[in-house]
Amino acid sequence: MALPREERRNRFRTLVLRQVDGSKEMDDEDLRLLIENVIRETCTKEEALSVRERRETKKDVFDSLRRLDVLQDYMEDASITEIMVNGPDGIFYEKDGCLFQSGRRFYDRKRLEDVIQKIAAGVNRVINEANPIVDARLEDGSRVNAVLPPVSLSGPALTIRKFPKDRITMERLIAMESITPEAAEYLKVLVRSGYNIFVSGGTGVGKTTFLNVLSDFIPPNERIITIEDSAELQISNIPNLVRMEMRNANMEGNHAVTIRDLIKTSLRMRPSRIIVGEVRDAASIDMLQSLNTGHNGMSTGHANSPADMLSRLETMVLLGEDIPLLAIRKQIASAIDIIIQLSRLRDKTRRVTEIVEVTACVNGEIELNPLFRFREEGEDENGRIIGRLGYLGRKLQKRGKLLAAGEGECLPII
Repeated sequence: MALPREERRNRFRTLVLRQVDGSKEMDDEDLRLLIENVIRETCTKEEALSVRERRETKKDVFDSLRRLDVLQDYMEDASITEIMVNGPDGIFYEKDGCLFQSGRRFYDRKRLEDVIQKIAAGVNRVINEANPIVDARLEDGSRVNAVLPPVSLSGPALTIRKFPKDRITMERLIAMESITPEAAEYLKVLVRSGYNIFVSGGTGVGKTTFLNVLSDFIPPNERIITIEDSAELQISNIPNLVRMEMRNANMEGNHAVTIRDLIKTSLRMRPSRIIVGEVRDAASIDMLQSLNTGHNGMSTGHANSPADMLSRLETMVLLGEDIPLLAIRKQIASAIDIIIQLSRLRDKTRRVTEIVEVTACVNGEIELNPLFRFREEGEDENGRIIGRLGYLGRKLQKRGKLLAAGEGECLPII
């Protein structure tokens, strides 16, 4: 009787490794040929496999040696958006907004650690017991976080957030009812005019994706600098583009290049617009200062509302600089023009739920001018929330950039 799939994978993997010549490098095609020969010879001598089982085994063994082992099938499934691994026995995935346990496992802890090391090495990152946490990315842009023991008590932990193979556009977001055509056109004018925009939201709501979508509205004659801790932005319509990624310290703790370093150097690169993938620490003060010195920009941050995002920015600035709170609030009110709030609703859909203007700091408080807000109207028979991101009738107060760009009459509601 044929072995179960996982046992076949491990058995033929061992047989292939015995025949690999470690003295010379083997490309993918040679490895596939070797796997096929081992399967054919073994099946002839010991057991019969169906055509489907042979094809499955060949792929499984190749994936275990050159790709992400048992995770590769989930990486190739376009409907899966996130993969979570809690030790070798706990593989979960997200599909259609719901979490599922896969029922599959790594052969052992070492095989899982090998996958993590392969991912880290691919982007010149180091992960070991001395540096047990790493943020990385895959070739397709998927975001990766890995944590090793002793920090992770349940064994190596790996989280992969996948990005769609087909780039999301504003038209697609409108079709998905994540935003209304009216709000999309409003944002298009603001981006074109050079307004400083902050995309806020919780984990997994699509902040980076939305930032990519907004970048489609940037005039193609601008010079754009992107700054990220792990490169994920996919800006395709700007020929004059410089992408920068932070670098962790080496084994001796030297030669780190931080987000703060990259923001500072970007100011000397003649940027038309600076896009910071996400601010989560004291780099926020450098970002605010760059936006207050004549540079346009966009960024994202984690928060549950626009007001919470402003509070988080205040806290992050205080982590790096001892500045009076009033001065910080004046910096924020001057630097940021628009906050776009994204939320994941209870039906698992991701929506733009609020667009607000940051107007000024008055009597020590930052004032907000709500422009659009999502109103829930009920649910359909499938439990999907019915609602609309409606315009609130308020005029934009910061009109200088709009007029300077010649966009003042583009939309009556502005």
